[in-house]
Amino acid sequence: MVIKLRDLADRLGVELRGDGGQCVHQVETLDRADDVSLCFFGDHKYRAKLSATRAAAVILAEPDVPLCPVAVLVSTNPYLTYARAARLLHPEPAVTGGIHPSAVVAREAQVDPSAWIDAMVVVEAGARIGPRVFVGPGSLVGAGCRIDADSRLVARVTLCEGTRVGKRALIHPGAVIGREGFGFAKDGERWVRIPQLGGVQLGDDVEIGANTTVDRGALEDTLIADGVKLDNLIQVGHSCRIDENTAMAACTGISGSTRIGRSCTIAGAVGIAGHLTIGDYVHLTGMTMVTRSVTEPGRYSSGIPAMPNARWRRNAVRFRYLDEIARRLEGLEAELDRINNEPQQEPE
Repeated sequence: MVIKLRDLADRLGVELRGDGGQCVHQVETLDRADDVSLCFFGDHKYRAKLSATRAAAVILAEPDVPLCPVAVLVSTNPYLTYARAARLLHPEPAVTGGIHPSAVVAREAQVDPSAWIDAMVVVEAGARIGPRVFVGPGSLVGAGCRIDADSRLVARVTLCEGTRVGKRALIHPGAVIGREGFGFAKDGERWVRIPQLGGVQLGDDVEIGANTTVDRGALEDTLIADGVKLDNLIQVGHSCRIDENTAMAACTGISGSTRIGRSCTIAGAVGIAGHLTIGDYVHLTGMTMVTRSVTEPGRYSSGIPAMPNARWRRNAVRFRYLDEIARRLEGLEAELDRINNEPQQEPE
């Protein structure tokens, strides 16, 4: 898309300082930009690149304006402004309605005429696909699934039977939504599968990353609420609930029947045990292991940062003696308390 800077500033609701007639075609990095590129600046370690940029304009905050040699779009939240500008300049391609000749669509399925069903897609009986939905190549839309308006299944997405997808959802390649949850009962030494009778519901504006899996509920549905963003390679267990606008980074695993509140951030490789409650506005840093419910808002951590191997080996050896050291310390404290509480004898 090509747009004049004055028009871009109006649409973004920010102040322009510079030539409003200059056109921009794309977003680019500070060092690679040319005179039709728009850039973003928010980290002062890139000050040298900012001062040398050849971009048409840069999005930045008011205190950084003197550092910039070209036109600026002044924002109170430059990163958010950049995100909106990038979407304007690089929009998703419009969906053209139709069904690819190689797709297999059941007669009992309902496909809106404005939706696109791409090559090698299978749409099973009872599925309903709404306006302007894009179902990418190799995807499966199972029996009784529903996909609401303007959602996009990029490629090789599997929606298992009965899954519901809200409006404007974005589901990346390899995601599997609605597979049977991991539920088994013991019969002696053997495992007996427990039927998973619930479904999965995705709200509006949900994003599911590549190769992420969301299991169907055991009895009640697994719920992913409006605005939730899940990164790649995440496992969401059966009957979980993730509330509005929570974001979760890659390689996190959530065991079944756990509820996560709204506006949480879960960093990469976090593990959350089952049947727990994570409250609203909880922020878990990378590699955190959660084994108990967390109800108070705040920042929580448990991962151990990397250190030189020799130091880690020494600390690992000492870890085995922590219980003994703690017991000895308790004994010493008790002895000190006893000595301090003994009555003092008067000198003769």
